[in-house]
Amino acid sequence: MQEFFDADEAALREKNKKLLLNSASYVLAYNDFVFLNSADARPFRMQLEVVKPEQIMKAERIRSTVIVFGSARLVDSSVAQRMLDQANKNLESEPDNPAYKRDVKKARTLVEFAPYYDMARDFAQIVSRFNQQIAPKDGYANHDFVICTGGGPGIMEAANRGAYDVGARSIGLNIKLPVEQYPNPYISNEFCFQFHYFGIRKLHFMLRAKALVVFPGGFGTFDELFEGLTLRQTHRMQQLPIILFAEDYWRKAVNFDYLVESGMIAEEDLDLFVFVKTPEEAWNAIMKYHKDHNDPIITEYCF
Repeated sequence: MQEFFDADEAALREKNKKLLLNSASYVLAYNDFVFLNSADARPFRMQLEVVKPEQIMKAERIRSTVIVFGSARLVDSSVAQRMLDQANKNLESEPDNPAYKRDVKKARTLVEFAPYYDMARDFAQIVSRFNQQIAPKDGYANHDFVICTGGGPGIMEAANRGAYDVGARSIGLNIKLPVEQYPNPYISNEFCFQFHYFGIRKLHFMLRAKALVVFPGGFGTFDELFEGLTLRQTHRMQQLPIILFAEDYWRKAVNFDYLVESGMIAEEDLDLFVFVKTPEEAWNAIMKYHKDHNDPIITEYCF
């Protein structure tokens, strides 16, 4: 048909056709990254963050998880000691240097809390060995009690590392932050997720959880702990134990007894969590909780 138009009209039509085909409005919505990153498309982005990890988890038959929370700042005992040795050495060379004094204080704190990195690693080894002992009943292996962390450094790394130590798979739910952050190297490749929305990340933490295990930490750890406590208190999630390592730390950081005394929580709310001292004690508490609640996974495979 193009040959029936005069040259000027044909040129105009061709020019306008190219403009239309290259216009932003003509891009398919699911290929339009400007649109997908707009404020109006936020509900769709949130939905995608729900669906993508869920699709992968279902395909890989991840049925239940054990969540490990804790500080991103902690390192293992050997690394902490080397950091303290170096800080002391620097301070000896310049005893009046305020920066070196701060480094020594910081390194001493890391040494003090480093055992919790080691405990998180040991705990994840215990859980992951159990995960690998569960035999498939239908020809396909359901994965239960899979270690799941926030995917970052510190306690998160320790837990993923513990699973890695015994050849088990583990999950990391990383979050996009203003400060550059990378997933720790011990997460299973197929379960290394990145989230933009904290709320959706929390959903995936809680969705399959069989236990929340919490080590000392800061704002992020508090946020995750109290999210879990609130959901359990209000019966908005499945029954599970909440395990706290380092009773001294938590009692200093949060005056639980005063919350009861002031009437802000009920005395029975203190039963929502339990303090433990060792990885073995934590695992036994989880096993006992699910046995007492007749969890079919536990009763079928362990008792």
